[in-house]
Amino acid sequence: MAANTTFLFVSIDGMTDPLGQSQVLPYLIGLSQKGYKIGIVSCEKRTNWSINHSVVESILKKAGISWTFSFYHAGLPFISQYRNFCALKQQVSKMLAFQNERTILHCRSYLPGLIGLHFKQKFKIRFIFDMRGFWADERIEGGIWKKSNPIGALLYAYFKNKEKAMLREADSIVSLTKKAKDIILDWQLGIAVSKIHVIPCCADLKHFSNSSLDSGKLNHLKNSLPQLSGKFVLCYVGSLGTWYMADEMLQFFQVLTNKVNAVFLCITKDDPHLVLDAASKQEIPLEKITVVSASRDEMPSYIALSSASIFFIKPSFSKSASSPTKMGELLSMGIPVVTNSGVGDVDDIVTKSQCGILVRGFNENDYRIVADELVENINLYQKNTVSTAHQFFSLNEGIDRYSKIYNSFN
Repeated sequence: MAANTTFLFVSIDGMTDPLGQSQVLPYLIGLSQKGYKIGIVSCEKRTNWSINHSVVESILKKAGISWTFSFYHAGLPFISQYRNFCALKQQVSKMLAFQNERTILHCRSYLPGLIGLHFKQKFKIRFIFDMRGFWADERIEGGIWKKSNPIGALLYAYFKNKEKAMLREADSIVSLTKKAKDIILDWQLGIAVSKIHVIPCCADLKHFSNSSLDSGKLNHLKNSLPQLSGKFVLCYVGSLGTWYMADEMLQFFQVLTNKVNAVFLCITKDDPHLVLDAASKQEIPLEKITVVSASRDEMPSYIALSSASIFFIKPSFSKSASSPTKMGELLSMGIPVVTNSGVGDVDDIVTKSQCGILVRGFNENDYRIVADELVENINLYQKNTVSTAHQFFSLNEGIDRYSKIYNSFN
C-alpha cells in the first residue's frame, strides 16, 4: 500500500448522481477498505444533492472518505462547462494546499484530466488519467460539437491535443477496453504498455444476483405485471437517447414476435414516449410494450422478470472505448444479451463466452437470423451468463486492479 499518501479523486460527475453512486463510490469505498486514504472532489447537481447528500455523506463518513464539492452550473454548454471546470480546479487547489501528506490526483475523464495535467506540469504532482473513453470524439459523433462549426472544430482540435498531453504526462492511464488501449498504443506516443490498465465498468455482483432477491417482493412485482406472465420477456435497461438505438431495438423485437410470444419490458427513468413512439413507428401493438421506472434497489427484481435483454449502441470510433455498465449487471442476473458489434470489447466477450448473441447488421435479415438463434440457444446462453459476469465485470476484481495502480505509487 502507498504509505503517507492521499489519493484525491476528481470528478465532474456528482457523487449524488446515479452514476456516482453506481460507478464511482463502490470502487472508492473498496479502496478505502484496503487501507488507502481517499478524498473526493466532485461537481454536484443541486437537485440530486438535495435528495441524496445525506445518504452519500453517511456512506462516505462510514468509509473514512473525505468529500468536498462545488455545485454544477447549467446553461450555455461551453460557458457552463468552463465554470464547472474552474470551480472544480479551485476546489482541488484548496485541497492540495491543506494536505500535509503526498497527494496523487485520480482524474475521472477529460476535464478533471486537464486539472491533473495542470498540477503535474506546474507542481510535479502525479496523476492517474482515468480516461473513460475518447471524449472529444464522442462529442463530435454524438452531435454535441460539429466540426463544421468553427467553435466545435476549435474545441475538438484543442481537446485532441490535450488528450495526447494527458496520455503522455499521466503516471498511470485507465482504459475501459482493450480495444482502446490498442488504439492508443498504435498512436505511437511513446507510452509504455505497462502504463495503460484496462478496467471495464464493473458490477456489484452481490446486488445484481438472483440469490439476493426477496421472493415476496418478486412475487408481488410479478402479480403487478400480469402482462409479462408466460411470455418471452425482452428487456431494455437504462437511458435512451443519443447513443441508444430505440428504433432498431424495436425493429428486432418485432421480428422476434414472429418467432415467439414476446413482450418488451423497458426499465428506464426517461420519458416512456421515447419507447412507445418507436413501437408505434414499427406498428407494434402497445399492449406488447411495458415501460417502468425503477430505483437501483428495485432494478434486480425487474431484470429477473426477463428472458433476455437487448441494447443496441451506435457503433463509432469513440465507442471502441466504451464498456456498457448494464452488461455486467444483466449477465450477473443470468440474463443473456442481444447487442451489436463494434462497441468496445463486447464482440470478444459475447463471442468467446457465448453469453448472448451479436447483431452484425441493422436489417431484417440479420434480425431474423439472430432471433432464430436466440430462441434456439437461450438455455446455452443463460448457462454462461453468471460465470461471464464474474470473469469480466466483477467489482472486486475492478477494485483489485485499481489497488495495484495505487500501490505502484509507493
